[in-house]
Amino acid sequence: MRKLLALTACCLALGSASANDSPSRIAGVQPSSPARDDAMGIGNPKAKPGKPGRKLSAREEEEQAEAELSARIAERLAQMKANQAARAAAAARARKAQAHAAKAAYVPAQPPPANGTFWTYEGEFGPANWSKINAAWNKCNGGERQSPIDIRDGIKVDLEQIAFDYRPSGFSVTDNGHTVQVALGTGNFLSVAGRTYELQQLHFHRPAEERVNGKTYEMGIHLVHKDIEGRIAVLALMLQRGRPQAAIQTVWNNLPLEKKDTFTPSIVFNPNDLLPERRDYYTYMGSLTEPPCTEGVLWLVMKEPVQASPEQMALFSRLYPLNARPVQAAAGRMIKESQ
Repeated sequence: MRKLLALTACCLALGSASANDSPSRIAGVQPSSPARDDAMGIGNPKAKPGKPGRKLSAREEEEQAEAELSARIAERLAQMKANQAARAAAAARARKAQAHAAKAAYVPAQPPPANGTFWTYEGEFGPANWSKINAAWNKCNGGERQSPIDIRDGIKVDLEQIAFDYRPSGFSVTDNGHTVQVALGTGNFLSVAGRTYELQQLHFHRPAEERVNGKTYEMGIHLVHKDIEGRIAVLALMLQRGRPQAAIQTVWNNLPLEKKDTFTPSIVFNPNDLLPERRDYYTYMGSLTEPPCTEGVLWLVMKEPVQASPEQMALFSRLYPLNARPVQAAAGRMIKESQ
């Protein structure tokens, strides 16, 4: 009897644990019915399953009830385990689907745009990496019309002469950490191809950045001009060893004592003194040769080199042994030259 009571209690507990069970069922035990009782021999004192006509003893009835209840409990437990396994599998599928959806929707955070300002002509911050230093310098390594180039296979035509309107002007000399730069007062112009450009500044490179038919010059000078619409034109002069150059010596005489410093003398500087006697030139469209490597620059490269003494060149080499950008691909650009 104790076993029967324990099994009954267990069955009741299982029934209350399932929210899906019908209230008419207790622990998975179906309600009694005469037909069911007759089939099982319950309530029929004259019959026992398998042994009709004999009344079951109290002990036999108890054992039979225990066996029937145990079978029902086992069946109910199996059903509950199956339900639990199904719910666990459904939850796992839901978690997997949720994780997949979250992964598909995930957009990795983009690093902030590079905005460095420090650059050099060699090493980690050199020309090969200029575009990585600052996002605004993307043309330096991704542009299609970059400078300098090796000038060759030019089309010889009757180019119009460049009209120079240079005059003695006040000036200042700056050692900006990349080169020696000379800023001039207003009023110095050149005109070509129907446009007039005002001289903004001039600076020096070692070696000259331009090459002509593969030839490299020891130094070069760039005179940077701009018109009223902001278009840039650069006049390039190549330097070769020879007699001293008076205008260059004027710049060297007024160098500042410290890098990143500027010296403004009380004398004047005449850009005309830098120009060669012959005014033939090459021309093509390119870019600035330092960051941000802006394209759309008109280049005017004088064919005749300008002389400077070995001592003048040696002085600059002590300050800047190498401050030239490597030659860039011409990429099929048209190059014109004076006949």
